[in-house]
Amino acid sequence: MTSNNQQHSELSNEARLRPQDLRTEVVGLDIGTTKVVAIVGRKNQYGKVEVLGYGKAVNKGVMTGEVVNLKDTERAIREAIKKAEYNSKIKIKKVVVGIAGQHIRSIQTREYLTRENPEEIITQKDIDQLIRQVKKIHVENGENIIHALPQEFKVDELGNIKTLPIGMAGTRLEANFHVVVGKVVAIQNLIRCVKMADLEVEDITLEPLASSNSVLLDDEKEGGIALIDMGGGTTDLAIFKNNIIRHTAIIPAGGNVITNDLATGIRVLQRDAELIKTEFGSAYPGANSDNEIVSIEGLPGRKPVEVSLKTISRIIKARVEEIINIVDREIRQYTDISNENILLGGIVLTGGGANLKHITQLVNLLTGMHTRVGYPNQHLAGGTEEELQSPIFATAIGLLMEGLQNKINYEEAEYMDEQQIPVSSNYGEPQTAHSKVEEVKETLTEVEEPPVQKKRKKNSWYDAIMEFLRNFE
Repeated sequence: MTSNNQQHSELSNEARLRPQDLRTEVVGLDIGTTKVVAIVGRKNQYGKVEVLGYGKAVNKGVMTGEVVNLKDTERAIREAIKKAEYNSKIKIKKVVVGIAGQHIRSIQTREYLTRENPEEIITQKDIDQLIRQVKKIHVENGENIIHALPQEFKVDELGNIKTLPIGMAGTRLEANFHVVVGKVVAIQNLIRCVKMADLEVEDITLEPLASSNSVLLDDEKEGGIALIDMGGGTTDLAIFKNNIIRHTAIIPAGGNVITNDLATGIRVLQRDAELIKTEFGSAYPGANSDNEIVSIEGLPGRKPVEVSLKTISRIIKARVEEIINIVDREIRQYTDISNENILLGGIVLTGGGANLKHITQLVNLLTGMHTRVGYPNQHLAGGTEEELQSPIFATAIGLLMEGLQNKINYEEAEYMDEQQIPVSSNYGEPQTAHSKVEEVKETLTEVEEPPVQKKRKKNSWYDAIMEFLRNFE
């Protein structure tokens, strides 16, 4: 049997670790209110996510999704990363981080641009320019735009275009946008914790969007679906329709408030209340009889506390109802606008709260919508550990998937750029794609600018945040 000292020695021994291959391997880092999860993975030959290793650690530095104690959060990140490194035999340097918290809010806006040459077809550059314009809209002091997510497009008089209008032609390009905004201080603290743990942030993604990648089906996103991610400190909502993100919301209440209610209601310690919730808790009191009793060890010198399972379920049900009613109001704000906004897929529950017994039945009763639990297993390679297929890991696996997809998009963008480079010139010898790339590299060398900054193609808002933070500091 391995002792704690031996295990610590193994985890801290970096001599056996090979460097993270930034071309193929991605690390998803979920910094939650109750835990930090780090998952290392890559795509296999079948396009599935192959998990190479993962680590989990208790976190006491986050409250309602927002970092409040940087040192405690750094400690949890280091512990989770060390475990992931030990399991994967890989030295981790870069991570894809999730962000949530009560500081997040969303707004709807509309933006347009007038194209100089309407005869030329619309390209990704036009879309990028439109997104850059949206990111310049006014937000409140101390806030920064996290995501600018395009919805329907309009080209001249042709509107309600639900896909990217690349290949079309026109003078005026217009779009509705779902804009996600967060507090600069909260974003700054999140990035600082990662850097304090000697890691580099590769990208940042809103956590409910990451979770949606791992648990939602394409048909559900098309027909309409509401994802409810019940974490320890927050309950996150993301609504999709016609494969487009329509609404997001962060409710500053999650599994922790249920645990707090139990601790207060039956007068036990927090750790005992959490154990009771996970082992005996239910969102439906009718499932328990009055004579089902659980005994909890009391404080030293005191008698054990005895409480019925029905009482436990009543406490849990009251708080879950309160949370779901808030979420339901958010859903109604979207669905009541038009009959076209009906959500055929109903509701998908994920996160740690989705493991609560009978919660799907309660959510179905409160909302009148079909409800299922979302497991992050549809994209995982065969042989993945059973624990990782729990809703608890939905966000971390979604972050891993987001990072892997961004690598694919980046490679495709580079390939397309090379293909679109003119192969001849009006001046001098014909110019090949290879010579043009070499010319660009020489230009980059002259200005001493890192090539990765010049070549980055994906519409990541991380670069904008980092630039903002540099100015902020």
